[in-house]
Amino acid sequence: MSTERAEPILDAPAERPAWSVWRWLGWLLLASILLVGALAAGSLVGLAISFRNLPDVRALRNFTPNEPTKITDINGDTLAVIRGEANRKVVALRDVSPYVREAILGIEDDRFYQHPGIRFDTLVRAAITNFQEGRTVQGGSTITQQLIKNLFLTPERSFDRKVAEAVLSLRLEQVFTKDAIFEMYLNQVYWGQSAYGIETAAQTYFGKPSKKLDLAESAMLAGMLRAPGYSPMRNPQKTTARQRVVLDRLRELGWISEAELKKARNEKLKFRGKDTTLVVNKAPYFSTYVVKELIRKYGRESVLKGGLRIQTTLDLKMQNIAEQTVASAMNELRGRNASQMALVAMDPRTGYIKAMVGGVDFKKSQFNRASQARRQPGSTFKPFVYYTAFASGKYTPETTIEDEPVTIHGYSPKNYDLGYSGTITLRQALVQSRNIPVVKLAYKLGMDQVILSARRAGITSTLDPVLATAIGAGAVSPLELARGYSAFANGGFRVAPTAILQVTDQQGNILEQNLPQRERTLKVDSVRMLNGLLKAVVSGGTGTRAQLNDGRPVAGKTGTTSDFRDAWFAGFVPQLVTVIWVGNDDFRKPLARSTAGGTYVAPVWKSFMDRALVGQPILPFPGDNAPPIKASASSASGTDGTATTGEAVQPRRRRRRSVAKEDAQTNDVILKPAAEPQIETPVPAAEEPSAPSEPAPSSEPAPP
Repeated sequence: MSTERAEPILDAPAERPAWSVWRWLGWLLLASILLVGALAAGSLVGLAISFRNLPDVRALRNFTPNEPTKITDINGDTLAVIRGEANRKVVALRDVSPYVREAILGIEDDRFYQHPGIRFDTLVRAAITNFQEGRTVQGGSTITQQLIKNLFLTPERSFDRKVAEAVLSLRLEQVFTKDAIFEMYLNQVYWGQSAYGIETAAQTYFGKPSKKLDLAESAMLAGMLRAPGYSPMRNPQKTTARQRVVLDRLRELGWISEAELKKARNEKLKFRGKDTTLVVNKAPYFSTYVVKELIRKYGRESVLKGGLRIQTTLDLKMQNIAEQTVASAMNELRGRNASQMALVAMDPRTGYIKAMVGGVDFKKSQFNRASQARRQPGSTFKPFVYYTAFASGKYTPETTIEDEPVTIHGYSPKNYDLGYSGTITLRQALVQSRNIPVVKLAYKLGMDQVILSARRAGITSTLDPVLATAIGAGAVSPLELARGYSAFANGGFRVAPTAILQVTDQQGNILEQNLPQRERTLKVDSVRMLNGLLKAVVSGGTGTRAQLNDGRPVAGKTGTTSDFRDAWFAGFVPQLVTVIWVGNDDFRKPLARSTAGGTYVAPVWKSFMDRALVGQPILPFPGDNAPPIKASASSASGTDGTATTGEAVQPRRRRRRSVAKEDAQTNDVILKPAAEPQIETPVPAAEEPSAPSEPAPSSEPAPP
């Protein structure tokens, strides 16, 4: 080769081989593959980690859908349904109409019994449709996926959620049968109008159980699943259009005939149900009283969503009589400046509350005057003083005492008529409801002993150990006064006021069962003597207007507080104690003058008891068949109140005992408006009003 030839060659630029370009592309492709692989691996690891945190579908083996809590009376009649946000009644799949099953499967998932939990064909079709529309317009979820979404996942639309939904659906299908999944779905889904589950939906819209729904009704409900806001009672045109879509789909699948299609299309649906958004409620004051107790014991969530079944002690028939009695009586009492009334009826043998009216109008005021309001009991408290006297062993009904002016530590009680009866028996003093004798008696006994007797009978409110308390200057609720009188009616047993008889869960397991709680706390002979006096109050004293039509013996006591702020009658027969209070929430607003317990409240008590006791036997009072008690005909002086009998009475050494401090019972109402505070009533009480006396210098308030 010549140099001339060689130099140009050497001077020319080096030529790159052609394969170097492909090498570069190869490296780029390899890097892309590695990057995609890394991302895929990372995604798989992320999904695997997230799947580990997914709920365990096996937990559904013990799953029970939320149901409302149902409260019934003692005979099983519904009083209230407490349903929080979910109104649901669970039903088995076999008890659902086949039309319902076909309609829902046809429009929601026609291959439910064939797929493994997800359908790839519907997912692809939904993806294409959504891509074309530029938004999500079609879901493609199976019934299994819808159930998973309702039970475990949020309603957000995201890729991660859809993957989790698919994984859980596959798991669910491995653990449960198709029928079990479909049953859970039917009981879980929402149909609008606060109706959850097919059974509640059937009752809400058609007033019938789901097993009796026909094809047209079933198609309508199936069509509402995609748009539960289309209530047929509010938007019938849209609901009907959707119903026809369902029927056409069933015909397309060959699940119904042409004749069935035409019949269903032409059927005019009748909506016999009602909007069940609101809670069904009877005996509202009692029902809220029960709910308060349930929430205290079981918590708010369990009461609203736990599907509890509560059988109460209430007798709905007696409750209706009580409500009618109060409503009727208030027509007259409004003319006496009365605006409120409370009534409590209790079986003294068991403590079971049979009727409760806490006010005139629950819609206007939920304040329960039967269980929460504390008002002066007036002379209805006097029986606790007389029982204490008889229990001391120093007094009998025939013991005499002087009804004459007296001042004790600056306190000068007055009788309602400002007069004096001189020497009278304790029987006469109680029957005529004299104030001075009972104050003198309480002074000799000691107010701590009187309050202790009230505690033993069942009074739980705070009572000041002052003499004015003997004539009712304390404050008690009608419910606890009924409890206290129950100890007289049953012969000396303290009972617990009971509203809840039994509580069961959704599976029927008994959570609570309240049998009668009785404790002997009073002396039977002393109770028998007191009952004799209380029967005389009705047969010939201040309570004669409480005599019953059938002539059965009645024991009771009237009560009227100073300036006519409160009027009472508390009375009983052996199987029923009833206490009625009349007054105003505003303590400063008195009743009309002469509106006394014996004049206006005793007739109301009689009206209720005459109807409530129809068909019930006339029972003897406890101890009525016992031999008579030997009693003296006179007292030695009447000034000290000590009995003198034919036999020497050995004096007892009385030990000072502190008044038992018992926890106040939790008989509070659920709703207590701020505008209706508890009313403090420090003014002393009297059976009837009288002219005011000079104020007492001591801490004991002077009676009128």
